Amino acid sequence: MLTAVTTMLITAVAGALVVAAPAEASPRGEFNQAAAQFGAGNSAAAIGHLNNVLRANPRDATALALRAIYADYGYDIPTKIDSLTRLSGVDHGKRIRVDTLLNAILSQSLTPPNPLPAMVGPQTAIVVLGYGLLPDGAMRPELVGRLSAGLIQAFMAPASPVIVTGGNPRRGITEAAAMKTWLIRHGIPAGRIHAEHKATSTAGNAVQSAKLMQSIRATSAVIVTDPDHIRRGVVDFITAGVPVVGAMATINGYIKSVWPVLSKKQQWAMYRDGISVLGL
Repeated sequence: MLTAVTTMLITAVAGALVVAAPAEASPRGEFNQAAAQFGAGNSAAAIGHLNNVLRANPRDATALALRAIYADYGYDIPTKIDSLTRLSGVDHGKRIRVDTLLNAILSQSLTPPNPLPAMVGPQTAIVVLGYGLLPDGAMRPELVGRLSAGLIQAFMAPASPVIVTGGNPRRGITEAAAMKTWLIRHGIPAGRIHAEHKATSTAGNAVQSAKLMQSIRATSAVIVTDPDHIRRGVVDFITAGVPVVGAMATINGYIKSVWPVLSKKQQWAMYRDGISVLGL
């Protein structure tokens, strides 16, 4: 028969074991770890954390979408196919959006920057992407270069509305405000220019410009930015649901940016931005 002391000892040890048992990681923690691993370029480790989420909830659409994207980056075709197939049964709309992102990345990784303007009509918006201002609110040479290219595109498509996109104010001046002022001074009518003041990133440029395009009833876009930025910009806009019918790059750094095919490492920012645009 157990004595009272022995019983107390057993109870205490059992309690200690319960306290010492490691708690399962939360889904949010697993998502954060997955994002950190992908940020470091380790897609396999990122997928491992998402697998932990899916063991607890096999129908987690966000985990399945991210798993497909990470697998595509890491050339893990079986995991990509498995993720997309399962995602179709959970959230078909999200499956389509992920497919759109991955197809856009593939296409743009094979598309060299184009320095020539497009011939487009009034339903196509010319979207010039912003660039950080100097502390005093003045424009950097990179932004002037983008505007110069946008000006040529605007003259070649005189019926198209022009969108300038970028927030990040300096001394109360947003990138878009500075850009609009420059274009007006160089001959573009103020009423033709639509300023988007909220975006703080390329992904934000795409999301916010897509909303503005709806309000002005523009159905497609020509994107204007630097050659080392244009492919990512196009991916972001396509992922945001904007049909991109043209992409004009500046001549700033053009030669060194004309890679015939982008490596996966060079594509990484496209994946990162696409995840942001999709809200994953």
